[in-house]
Amino acid sequence: MKDLIVDKNSPKINKILDRGGIFDKEYLPVVMDILDKVKTEKDKALIELTLKFDKTDLTKGFEVEKQYLKTCFDNLPESLQKSLELAKGNIMEYHRNMLEKTWMYEREDGCILGAKVTPLERVGVYVPGGKATYPSTVLMNILPAKVAGVSEVIMVTPATENRLNEVVLAAAYLAGVDRVFKIGGAQAVAALAYGTETIPKVDKIVGPGNIYVALAKKIVFGTVDIDMIAGPSEILVIADRFANPEYVAADMLSQAEHDELASSIVITDDMKLAEKVAIEVKKQLNELPKKNIAEKSLKDFGAIIVVNDLDEACKLANEIAPEHLELYVSTPFEYLNKIKNAGAIFLGEYTPEAVGDYVAGPNHTLPTNGTARFFSPLGTYDFVKRSSIISFNKNALLKVGENIVEIAKAEGLDAHANSVIKRIK
Repeated sequence: MKDLIVDKNSPKINKILDRGGIFDKEYLPVVMDILDKVKTEKDKALIELTLKFDKTDLTKGFEVEKQYLKTCFDNLPESLQKSLELAKGNIMEYHRNMLEKTWMYEREDGCILGAKVTPLERVGVYVPGGKATYPSTVLMNILPAKVAGVSEVIMVTPATENRLNEVVLAAAYLAGVDRVFKIGGAQAVAALAYGTETIPKVDKIVGPGNIYVALAKKIVFGTVDIDMIAGPSEILVIADRFANPEYVAADMLSQAEHDELASSIVITDDMKLAEKVAIEVKKQLNELPKKNIAEKSLKDFGAIIVVNDLDEACKLANEIAPEHLELYVSTPFEYLNKIKNAGAIFLGEYTPEAVGDYVAGPNHTLPTNGTARFFSPLGTYDFVKRSSIISFNKNALLKVGENIVEIAKAEGLDAHANSVIKRIK
């Protein structure tokens, strides 16, 4: 696959960066109709839409019994149970370290200021169904909410022809989910955002989904909070001449197999390495069960870019702002501070992106499509809200009262000014 090697100014780079846009004109009318129908007709709409799209009959029940979740976990192979438990422990440990606490301080004038950190009451977690089987995503979305102290975590996941993914349900049990409903698509987002007779309204919706789910989340933002608009997965590997081309190719393919829109980029300062990686990609591609998906992904959105040096590689990586960034160079920590835009940064030869996907502990729900320029990974901070704390005594108010009055009158807000004047006159 020598056609993978492109110039940094190649039109293919722009194509990669533009690949994940939500085409509102094409999907918006359908999603809006679904949202309006659920908002108006509630459970009745959910029953009709779920039968239409998922061939599942909700008249037999919306909710999955907790005992069934436990049965699904108990039925897993012992080795998978242990692997998921290891992942759970590491995810919880990592997220405990990012917990925010209520804080206050007192100034010399007697004024007390601070912020009260309060967990959200109820959160909805969307988990894809169909061909997707992502128990790791279940853990990554539910566990931080639990660590943050969210009172109730509700999971929605679609059943196809009345069948649910049992591995996903097992992971939900392990994560300590409170309730699970077998609904999916834009209608599930609507149910969580507006509430129905059966589905409680939540404060925030998190979790990935298809373009209908993503657009629905975008529309209901403001009625509820959301985590982010998730796009196709992506990886960018910065590699020097010491990198193992077999490993680099394997890491490219680890994203390419996700779906046809996934992007896999390598930036290197060594043409020989670029050529070896291209050869190795072709070799490994032929061994993949999902060869057709990975091949199309690489053809459309894969690239190996040769630059002059690693500083230029870091600069280009910051412009791309990838979801996953691997610093596969001989001295990775030397370049860490040069990376400003990335969802997650993986350092060194033995830290493939898959480590972060499953067991390391940091969240794998990450910003995509260049949004790492301003978004962060999902964390406990996404499941709390902050309230300012302000307490003035009489002396503190006297000290700044005239200033408040001055500003209030400048804004034409006499009642604001009077509320202070009456206390300090």
